[in-house]
Amino acid sequence: MYGYEFYVDPSRCIGCQACVKACEECDTHRGHSMINFDFVDRAETIATAAYVCWHCDDPTCAQVCPAEAIKVGEDGVVMSALKPRCIACENCVLACPFGIPKIIPEYELMMKCDMCYDRTSVGKRPMCATVCPSQALAYLRPEEIAARREKPSNVFHFGNQTITTQVYMMTPPGTESVTLDITEFMWETAND
Repeated sequence: MYGYEFYVDPSRCIGCQACVKACEECDTHRGHSMINFDFVDRAETIATAAYVCWHCDDPTCAQVCPAEAIKVGEDGVVMSALKPRCIACENCVLACPFGIPKIIPEYELMMKCDMCYDRTSVGKRPMCATVCPSQALAYLRPEEIAARREKPSNVFHFGNQTITTQVYMMTPPGTESVTLDITEFMWETAND
């Protein structure tokens, strides 16, 4: 769908998991959900978050694949591994800073969100975005998202590494990028 972009807004997730069920219905996923659904801090809150692949402009998963099984389409969509090539080594799983790729043991294959390429390539929205009641996962035109209080960002910082993505995260107004530092979380957890 030309002119549409994918937006993730964790603050809108209500935990219904409709996206998880819808993703299982996508023809390319063979009954497996590629949504990364998580409870943010289960001991302290009921907050949840659903994530899709961020489709990095320079995907680490593809860089570390020794079999060159992960391809990037001309539109920037990072595809699941190609079955004849994937050796299920899990390099991509370990390398992804977002923790997105999954090895599906029964297929010995890395699978991940491909933005429902079977749908988006023919002008339909991704399955998860069609069912999300709160628009925590949304596939919209940029002018449709502009009215929201939160602002989209597709720049992420992991330590010294900066990653730009095809998918946008909705952030508080004035936020230019998202900084994720797992070492800060680990330190806080270790001291609790």
